[in-house]
Amino acid sequence: MHQDDQHPDKTFVSHFPGHWPGVSPEDWNDWKWQMRHRVTTVEQLEKLIPLEPGERAGVILSGTKLSLGVTPHFFNLIDPENPECPIRRQVIPRMEEATTSPEEMADPCGEDAHMPVEGLVHRYPDRVLFLVTDRCASYCRYCTRSRVVSGAGDQELHTNFEEIFRYLEKHTEVRDVLLSGGDALLFSDERLDYLLGRLRAIPHIEFVRIGSRVPIFLPQRVTPALCAVLRKHHPLWMSVHVNHPRELTVEVRDALGRLADHGVPLGNQSVLLRGVNDDLPTMLALVHKLLQCRVRPYYLYQCDLIRGSAHLRAPVSKGIEIIEGLRGFTSGYAVPQFVIDAPGGGGKVPVNPGYVIYHDKEKVVFRNFEGKIFEYPEAGDPAILQETVPDGLFEDYIYS
Repeated sequence: MHQDDQHPDKTFVSHFPGHWPGVSPEDWNDWKWQMRHRVTTVEQLEKLIPLEPGERAGVILSGTKLSLGVTPHFFNLIDPENPECPIRRQVIPRMEEATTSPEEMADPCGEDAHMPVEGLVHRYPDRVLFLVTDRCASYCRYCTRSRVVSGAGDQELHTNFEEIFRYLEKHTEVRDVLLSGGDALLFSDERLDYLLGRLRAIPHIEFVRIGSRVPIFLPQRVTPALCAVLRKHHPLWMSVHVNHPRELTVEVRDALGRLADHGVPLGNQSVLLRGVNDDLPTMLALVHKLLQCRVRPYYLYQCDLIRGSAHLRAPVSKGIEIIEGLRGFTSGYAVPQFVIDAPGGGGKVPVNPGYVIYHDKEKVVFRNFEGKIFEYPEAGDPAILQETVPDGLFEDYIYS
């Protein structure tokens, strides 16, 4: 039996109606009802769960940093009796957010410095990040864009869509556009259809990606009509964001299934978070459950150095330990790439366990997942090999 088989959150569960016993199934499954009834104030919180003193203070302070906002669907996943509940830690503000460590930054990924047009980040040669909105269905307390997301931070996002379209039309090296923000799936079907169609009309843009937490926070938004819009604009990919297996409910599984059935390839980006997913059994349950939802684990991010996030950041060594516990012990499809987004704008850097023991011009010596040692010869230079083989026999020699 796999250790994740015994994980309490490995099974798919619906938490409806939870804290909203009077709501009808029709209203509950209406994504606009979910948005109208988000938990956004300390008064609402205190009626639903007993708050810790640090949480109450955190909610009050959140109005100057990153707003509180949790959909009813996601709020029902919180264990009201456990202050350290992994869902609770992700979305309920805590007093620790008011403390800024010396290494923390407002813009840890250096996005503002790579923004030729407001709302467009062009950091990599052939792809851009298009910040289409500053609003999300719920707000993660470790958000790397808390400076602009939710409207409570120090900056405001003023995306100039037409200027961005002109920039993209001019820069023919751009072949890949990632829509993020905020969350593009909060747009109406009509607005999203226009945006995607406008991008797909630019000849050198080969495909579009959407980074979204909406299928997790607000699975009701993934309607057949939305899926039909997305299918019109293939090739289109989507990266979702799941950190803990409890987030994969019956409703989320079905929403992801609708996306997959409409031809949308799905990858998952998790953030390594202290007290949420920084242990192997939880991560193993998560990646296996994702594969059941037809979602490929893609990235495991070291938490960015966003201000007020020290209480959520796990050591880099813990991420390496988790990857080592996955590699070889489960399907390669289930193993994400552990990355650090280099502080200040250096881009994603992969961080892996050390498997290579020795490497020179003749051989590479390495260990496998069990710690066994192996040696593999380095390939010879074909030009040198040709000098040592009789004329006319080189092709026979090299392909034998």
